[in-house]
Amino acid sequence: MTTYTNKGPKPENGRFIAFNHLTFWVGNAKQAASYYCCRMGFEPYAYRGLETGSRDVASHAVKLDKIVFVFESPLNPSGPVTEEMGRHQTLHGDGVKDIAFNVEDLRSIFKKAVERGASVVKEPWEESDEDGSVLFAKIKTYGETTHTFVEKKGYKGLFLPSFKAPMFQDPLNKILPVVDLNFIDHIVGNQPPDEMESVADWYEKNLMFHRFWSVDDSQIHTEYSSLRSIVVTNFEETIKMPINEPAPGKRMSQIQEYVNYYGTAGVQHIAMNTCDIIKTVTNLKARGQNFLTIPDSYYKNLNARLKLSNIKITESMEMIQKLNILIDFDEGGYLLQIFTKPIQDRPTVFLEVIQRHGHEGFGAGNFKSLFEAIEQDQQKRGNLK
Repeated sequence: MTTYTNKGPKPENGRFIAFNHLTFWVGNAKQAASYYCCRMGFEPYAYRGLETGSRDVASHAVKLDKIVFVFESPLNPSGPVTEEMGRHQTLHGDGVKDIAFNVEDLRSIFKKAVERGASVVKEPWEESDEDGSVLFAKIKTYGETTHTFVEKKGYKGLFLPSFKAPMFQDPLNKILPVVDLNFIDHIVGNQPPDEMESVADWYEKNLMFHRFWSVDDSQIHTEYSSLRSIVVTNFEETIKMPINEPAPGKRMSQIQEYVNYYGTAGVQHIAMNTCDIIKTVTNLKARGQNFLTIPDSYYKNLNARLKLSNIKITESMEMIQKLNILIDFDEGGYLLQIFTKPIQDRPTVFLEVIQRHGHEGFGAGNFKSLFEAIEQDQQKRGNLK
């Protein structure tokens, strides 16, 4: 594992602030939004569709603290937008189409990215309503994923221009336990073999991100499969983007399985930060969310390792094992993490819940156990071959 300390020069103009929102292209946006409200505890947040004047796309935004997911699907049986979204759905299934960043000085960021070689999806444009205006621009990143830059310029509306109050509410949130997820910790992008370095270089060159952390297959492997990973981040290190690729192994890795079923590179999972992982996971399980299971041998080995360290886990180890939560640690602290099973029929996108106690890594000590847990599910799917 390598941790990088050189951020490079501070950008003179233009600043990436945080993740603004994620946009999923799905078969049925209303139903997908309802799933996240029911199973993950999100609240209906904003809506754009026929009732608000949108003639091509229905957009349902859901929110949990600082996390905003937007689910979109086409409204018409034909037309250019329907054809584009339909082709995307056929190739990828439900998945993340766009990762939006909240930025300052959008035009400067966009201009520099294009000068360095970024592919333009849409030149800067402005949208306005009675609550103000927002500036946008869009570029292409790995696979068919895009990045939207969002500069809100004091916008006072609910979410973004043309979005109105949600068309549906979720009464289950008044009955089911509350979920405490606070912000997006990181977003992982899976790549085909031998493309990780070029994608990491793309972020360094075009967005002036820097390398934050990395591991290779000599450190992360099981008997059957392995991976390589580089984490890139903005100067302030508020946006973290792990870039993964499979390494040669005896059998198909979960990274390669993702690429095979998604059709290209794409977003594999979204990690969401919590202040109380035991309560959060307990409540998510009560809502019916399914997580990977971890063998008891993991916790036996973990306890033996912890006895040889100076790290003191403040959470109940009994509950950690009961809930199948993983722990990684170093001299600086520890983190706790857990992963859902895929949230659609294809073994592609899944979610992570993470809590940090002074540990800024990404669970390298857990990758072997995580891979083994995923390989158990791959075996059931007939894909560990």
